[in-house]
Amino acid sequence: MDTSLLTSKFDTLGARAKVRAVGHSAPRYVGGRMEAPQPVVIDIGHDRRGEFFDIQTRGQADVEVLDVQAKDRHLLLMVRQPATRPGRPDLKDKFLCGHDERHWFVAAIPEGKSVSTVVTAKEALKPDIVRILERGRKGKRQHRLRRKTDVFVRQGEWFFLPAPEVRADEKLVLRHEPIRRGRGKPHLCEFLYRLGGNLVYVCGRYPNGLLSPAYHKLLRNNPAAARWNWRSMQRDPVVYVRGKISHSDHATIRLDGWHRVVMNTEHQSRAMAAVAFLD
Repeated sequence: MDTSLLTSKFDTLGARAKVRAVGHSAPRYVGGRMEAPQPVVIDIGHDRRGEFFDIQTRGQADVEVLDVQAKDRHLLLMVRQPATRPGRPDLKDKFLCGHDERHWFVAAIPEGKSVSTVVTAKEALKPDIVRILERGRKGKRQHRLRRKTDVFVRQGEWFFLPAPEVRADEKLVLRHEPIRRGRGKPHLCEFLYRLGGNLVYVCGRYPNGLLSPAYHKLLRNNPAAARWNWRSMQRDPVVYVRGKISHSDHATIRLDGWHRVVMNTEHQSRAMAAVAFLD
């Protein structure tokens, strides 16, 4: 792997990248299960000069840039890992690296999608419902990648789709409610209306939550877990928001009328485990 070539590609974006080999590390206990160390971990680091892409490699992982869009300040990164068994194909994970409004970010691309450019990577990160709504619409493809189109308004990983048909029960409307992905910083919604979903119990050790049977089993096996600052939340509900949506890393947006909330497809990716940075 030519690290000087790799860092020069980031230079064209006006970004800095530090590539470093790290030694062996033991499996970690994450979200209630053991996880093997990733061959590559990509983080957004900070030093006296500001933000930089911190790319940590171990073993035989190879990192290369497939596409650079300097004007757009985005590039597509591919991580290739040797097959774990003879006769199996190498594993290839892809990451979109770029600048979104105020900060640099890394987004893992779901496997199984034909992605070779920045544009196709952005398309692959769109939720299926967005892609369905865009079918047959006229206009340049690049216009569909803006943060605001006639189909959606986007803030970070969240897409907001107009839903004028919604008639919310005002008694169930929540004010100043957060939406978040895992351990990421929350996006604060002025008004939020939630339908359906599954009750889960969330704490720092289980950021994605435990369903009720798993939660109560954990407490039976480990009574001390009751002191882990749990809160009850709904997983996978249909969520609608309106009013101001704010986040420290993004410009505040204002939604007139109810909008359905959907997340990008990054959570469907195996490669997401290699992304240490969450906004």
